This record gives sequence, structure tokens and C-alpha cells, in this order.
Amino acid sequence: MAQRSALGAPNFYNMLNVSGQGIVNPRLQEIIMANSKDLIQQVASEIAASSTRSQTEAGHPDKKKQDPQLIDAINQVFALFQINYHNQYFSAFGDNTKSENLAKNLWLNKLSLFSAKTICDAAEKIIADSDYLPTLHKMLEACRQVGMPKGLPNSRNAYIEACNKPSPKAEQLWSHAAVYLAGRDSGWHMLANEIERKAYPIFNETYRKYCDRVLAGEKLEIEIPKSLPETSEKKASQAQNLKQLKKLQKLMD
Repeated sequence: MAQRSALGAPNFYNMLNVSGQGIVNPRLQEIIMANSKDLIQQVASEIAASSTRSQTEAGHPDKKKQDPQLIDAINQVFALFQINYHNQYFSAFGDNTKSENLAKNLWLNKLSLFSAKTICDAAEKIIADSDYLPTLHKMLEACRQVGMPKGLPNSRNAYIEACNKPSPKAEQLWSHAAVYLAGRDSGWHMLANEIERKAYPIFNETYRKYCDRVLAGEKLEIEIPKSLPETSEKKASQAQNLKQLKKLQKLMD
């Protein structure tokens, strides 16, 4: 079998140096170094050899300059997964460095919403919780969990809150504006009348999008609907009441 390129696959962003300096999460360095010295030596050697190569494949110029810390984090995560899910990793990529490069680039683009620390922390969480090599979807969910801003409840608690708040909804005290907005967009009537099996997936998908906007730095606000103008009510005079009474009598005659 030809020697494969693990972390230092040709033409990917090889930002991790031989000594391991610059690793975003020190805990990842400990895990990596404790698992397989031989594999790490191979990885480090390949990184050093590939660091002088082009950062992108020929014919595919890098249109968007990526954050070097994010590139470093993705390389660390793939190295960590390779060590912890060895057989599954090689089953997925084998010696196909092109496929591995495509996967890294895809993950880099999709996870760019999160910080390098969040990405590394999410990888640690996955390894601690699961025996299986994660999909990109699982990685996104883990990043949302570990990177959830303060005050933003998880999806399940947000759903319960949205279902239980009384009307008028906009005037209630919410744990976070994202919960109200997700409930509003999902439909208050639907949340109140549909069974959870049908309502929760709709709410969850909507809430996830608002959470991503919060993670991206957007400040969400609840806009209270403008109330209808009050109509002035003036009591009818006694003469007007008598006039209306006579009209009614005529109708009855």
C-alpha cells in the first residue's frame, strides 16, 4: 500500500508545525501525543514536507482567505479523529488524499461560523461521547452545543418555553429573543395544537437558524406589535336614546 498522507495531505492548508506549537487547544495536543508516537511522527514529517507546497490545488485558487487559526483547528480535528477512529477513518478515506482534502475544505467552510476553540472543544466532546467517526452534521451540532452563548437555552428547553408562554407572546419575558422569534416563525397556533412529534422538528429547525445568527454575532430583538388606536367612546344623550327607542317601536308595529 502506498504511503498515505494523513494530516499533511498535499495541497491542503498545512498550518500545524512539526513541534506542535500553535495548537489551539492544549488538551488536544496531550491527547494526540499520548495515543500514537509513531503516527504523530509520520504526520509531523508529512506536514513539514508539505508546508512548502501550494495551499490550494492547481486550477482551484483560494477565493476567500481563511483564518489560519480555523485552518489549524481543522487539521488538528482530523488528526485527532484519525487517531481515535483509526479503522473508520481509513475506511472513509483510505489513500485517497483528494477525498480527504475535499472533506477538510468542506468542514472548514461549514464550520467557519465557529471559533477555533469551539471547533476543538466540539471534537473532544464527540470523542468522549461517541464511538463513531462523526459526520459534518454531528460536528455542527457539537459546535452549537459547546459554543452556545450564555442565556441561549438548548433546543428542547426553548421548545418547552415557547409552548408554555401565555399571550400576548411579545409582551412576555423570554430567556432569549431567539426563542420568541423561533416560536413566532414556527407558528403559535401550530405549537399549541400539534403533537410534539410534529411540532418540535419544525421549531428545532427554525430555532437552530436563529442560534446560528446569534453565534455569528447578530443581536436579535423582539419587536412588540403596535397596538390599534383606541376609539373614543362617547355616551349617547337621553334625546338620542329616545330617538333610537322610537325607531325600534316603529319596526315592531
